[in-house]
Amino acid sequence: QVQLVESGGGLVQAGGSLRLSCAASGRTFSSYAMGWFRQAPGKEREFVAGINWSGSNRYYPDSLKGRFTISRDNAKNTVYLQMNSLKPEDTAVYYCARSARTYIQTKSQEYNYWGQGTQVTVSS
Repeated sequence: QVQLVESGGGLVQAGGSLRLSCAASGRTFSSYAMGWFRQAPGKEREFVAGINWSGSNRYYPDSLKGRFTISRDNAKNTVYLQMNSLKPEDTAVYYCARSARTYIQTKSQEYNYWGQGTQVTVSS
């Protein structure tokens, strides 16, 4: 059984930064790609960032490139999301998820394990 636990969310002013962490249980963490998604009230879940099994490849939507950085530490079974220059429109619940593949996926249906989410609120 795989469990994912996010942390690091909170309230920040526009222009600030936050670093989210996602700790995974289980021995197979390093075998799979990981992703971050977010969901704002009344909106669909949105892909934010993905990283392949080794950390050698990362992918972001064009709208988030340059502000968000995903990384992973396979020795610690942890994936991170560094978020800089935050905007009020970044306000959402952020979820980490484990892919069923070694390579990056952008669709939520391709992820089979999810964390409980952490709230990020950016004030203007």
